[in-house]
Amino acid sequence: MTDVRQTDSIVSRLFRSEHGGHEQVVLCQDRDSGLKAVIALHSTALGPGLGGTRFFPYANEDAAVEDVLNLSRGMSYKNALAGLDHGGGKAVIIGDPDLHKTEALLLAYGRFVASLGGRYVTACDVGTYVADMDVVSRTNPWTTGRSPENGGAGDSSVLTAWGVYQGMRAAAQVKWGDPTLRGRRVGIAGVGKVGHHLVEHLLDDGAEVVVTDVRAEAVDRVRARHPQVTAVTDAGVLVRTPLDVYAPCALGGALDDDSVPALTASVVCGAANNQLAHPGVEKDLADRGILYAPDYVVNAGGVIQVADELHGFDFDRAKAKATKIFDTTLAIFERAAADGIPPAAAADRLAEQRIADRTPSERWLRPTAG
Repeated sequence: MTDVRQTDSIVSRLFRSEHGGHEQVVLCQDRDSGLKAVIALHSTALGPGLGGTRFFPYANEDAAVEDVLNLSRGMSYKNALAGLDHGGGKAVIIGDPDLHKTEALLLAYGRFVASLGGRYVTACDVGTYVADMDVVSRTNPWTTGRSPENGGAGDSSVLTAWGVYQGMRAAAQVKWGDPTLRGRRVGIAGVGKVGHHLVEHLLDDGAEVVVTDVRAEAVDRVRARHPQVTAVTDAGVLVRTPLDVYAPCALGGALDDDSVPALTASVVCGAANNQLAHPGVEKDLADRGILYAPDYVVNAGGVIQVADELHGFDFDRAKAKATKIFDTTLAIFERAAADGIPPAAAADRLAEQRIADRTPSERWLRPTAG
């Protein structure tokens, strides 16, 4: 029997205002495949919710709900500032992808997404890959991040890293008067899907790069290709290492009450979602004179790529749009300076303004699979 107190806790969490008033949250369970998933639609004011599917071994269902609510809200803001005609959505599958991911589970998940009739468009995220989206697309036409062989754009981490690099260039322009990382020391925490591409851009720009990752094989892969890259044991060591830029590129919550006071970098710009562990961290960064490039702004290259896939993917067109993250990040820094607020607050204001100003069309409310 379900614990009533636990149910009340989850339900109240769905409606609490600090989560941004989500439009719809769907709990999904397929007994045959073992699927347990949560799909959250934060807003469809700008169009169908678009966001990836995270496959992760959450400690419990409450933790999964908490994560999907935060992530989907972030997608609303990310898509708005990326200039996309999409609202914010996200999904999480509860389980260890190395142990529980099966074809039957992914097909069942696709059926749940399809049941929303196009209100939610899914893609890859932590724990899911292009091959997984190829499977999901067999039962759900509103799937992006598929392989080119299956009509998709392939790995979205390529343009995610490109967008983070553009945001970092904008931060360098504001901090040091020149939009380049040449001669700067950049520390990257997490060199997986996105981080290893970011290493390439920074080395090409003449930066010195220091990396860490919880997976030794990820660090070994980077250092095998680029022996000049330095590695440290963990993120705690990295934030205390002399740096110009700190780039969190793993899971969220990297900027907290322990890491922020220890930071040596004067710029923070990375690919991870939800980097601020709690409200107030953005002010702590500003009080220390650390320029923070809001995560959901600079890591929007991937969602720009998968959104383009819905219109017949063109890499050059998507890359050109991702390159504009430089201009968007600069505009946020300018708004922050003009309003006397941290960049994270300025980004939220600009995103909320676009969402409020837009009158959604009725076209997408009756989607077709074709």
